[in-house]
Amino acid sequence: MFLGTHTPRLDDKGRLALPARFRPDLEGGLVICKGQDRCLYVFPVTEFGRVTEALRTAPVTDRRVRDYSRVLFASASNETPDGQGRITVPPTLREYAGLTKDCVVIGANTRIEVWDAGAWQQYLDATEPAFSDIAEEVLPGVL
Repeated sequence: MFLGTHTPRLDDKGRLALPARFRPDLEGGLVICKGQDRCLYVFPVTEFGRVTEALRTAPVTDRRVRDYSRVLFASASNETPDGQGRITVPPTLREYAGLTKDCVVIGANTRIEVWDAGAWQQYLDATEPAFSDIAEEVLPGVL
């Protein structure tokens, strides 16, 4: 499980240092791809395999499944962290997420999300006020 908020910087070569606490779960490799809301998703290879299997069994006759699968897999890149825990973020993914220098890396349960720092702050400003209100709808009877 990935938790927390971290603020690494993208270096001039497009490399991002992943938080130390996330690294053990990513040693076997990872997949980075487009995510929702103009962020990037980083999955351990095994978790991306679970996502792949779910899409494999989804009906290919459904246009939404085809569209989502195409964008997801076309944007996906296999990466292996280097000895310092850095991964290279491909230029097309940096452009998609608007990543320049200051980034925010958040733990999002089974995946990691990478955000441009300004975009993350805008997202929080827009969604955090409703956080308490949506808990009942998202997790009825749990919290």
